[in-house]
Amino acid sequence: MLTSPIFAGKRYAVLGLARSGLTAVETLLASGAQVMAWDNREEPRAALADRVELADPVSADLAGLAGVVVSPGIPLNRHPIAEAAAQANVPVIGDIELFALLRPSLPAHRVVGITGTNGKSTTTSLVHHVLESVGVPACMGGNIGLPILGREPLPDGGVYVLELSSYQIDLTHSLDCDVAALLNITPDHLDRYEGFGGYVASKARLFGMQAADNCAVFGVGDDETAAIAGMQVTQHEPGRVRFADGRDMVDLQKDWPSLQGPHNLQNAAVAVAIVEALGLTRAQWEPALRTFAGLPHRMERVAESGGVLFINDSKATNPASTAPALAAFPPNPERRIHWIVGGLPKGEDLDECSRYFGNVAAAYTIGDAGPIFADLLAPHMEVYRSEMMAEAIRMAISNARPGDIVMLSPACASFDQFRDYEARGKAFRQIVEALTMPGANDEQERG
Repeated sequence: MLTSPIFAGKRYAVLGLARSGLTAVETLLASGAQVMAWDNREEPRAALADRVELADPVSADLAGLAGVVVSPGIPLNRHPIAEAAAQANVPVIGDIELFALLRPSLPAHRVVGITGTNGKSTTTSLVHHVLESVGVPACMGGNIGLPILGREPLPDGGVYVLELSSYQIDLTHSLDCDVAALLNITPDHLDRYEGFGGYVASKARLFGMQAADNCAVFGVGDDETAAIAGMQVTQHEPGRVRFADGRDMVDLQKDWPSLQGPHNLQNAAVAVAIVEALGLTRAQWEPALRTFAGLPHRMERVAESGGVLFINDSKATNPASTAPALAAFPPNPERRIHWIVGGLPKGEDLDECSRYFGNVAAAYTIGDAGPIFADLLAPHMEVYRSEMMAEAIRMAISNARPGDIVMLSPACASFDQFRDYEARGKAFRQIVEALTMPGANDEQERG
């Protein structure tokens, strides 16, 4: 666990006691701070009852607090804690800001911060993989894996690799990343901001916290990312802003089984720009890209049966993140896509996927978005209105022939039928395994 004497004797409130909140409480207590904590659920409150002051900071006296640490899931634009803290002149922060504050207490290290609407997790994991493959001590956290405060301090020369959502950036004020990267920006999470411009401004804040001699890396492909990059060119020292589009890596991509498609080419290009900014050479990163195994629920190859490949892309929770998955498999008479799509929609169109409709042989619509998506897609491809995932997979298996791909890439949130995208992806994997196991078809026929 990361701790620091900088917190000793200070008082903090922690609102939200899920994984990152509980870890923040433990860091603060171990560092000698006094903690007020609250969660609407009784169980986490009971677990801390004899160690903290249990009080809801919205209605408690906040005078004298060094900060209110809130979960990234709390919508500051609607939750009363923002006004309560402002009236008490107390900053609202997150666990990433606590990490930023305790950095002077850690052994000499560097920090990489990676944000963007899509591709953050793959790029973060890839950077971590490359560093570890060449013997650089590294750990990853933030919006991926374990909370960063719960990790053991890295030795001298270590690199903390952080995936940062806009929500986390909103709660961070002093994180000066040695390398900060922005992959892309497309409309998402707009219920938390004053329009798309507010969301873009949130992403830009990561670079506003950087010193001028640190490095900023940008993907290439959308106007908003380009605009933020243009501002950083004037605010960073010459040569400290880098652009990564992957054009010089196209011939290498065929050797990366877990990094296929144009979106992963850009993810890899940004990852390479990051590790080169940290001092690695091509001779170090090139072999590492070939051994990257990929991530669960992100273009994950879960099975191959009867010559049919099954891909779990449950993490694609909006059309912008599904589009690259469809683009990864151009039209081929020997390889057709059977696309399982739907869930809780974030909009009423699939416009960002439309240019790749020709790559799809058939769509199988599920969830709340199923009827809308079925009507949208029917003019462009064969559509099966499946509603439930198990039925969609069963129908896709029935229609697929050797060489084809059955892919879950929902372009929707999961909350209509599943707890989260991970539960949805796990269900996909389990159903595929059950339906493709030896004798499964015989069992279905008997049933």
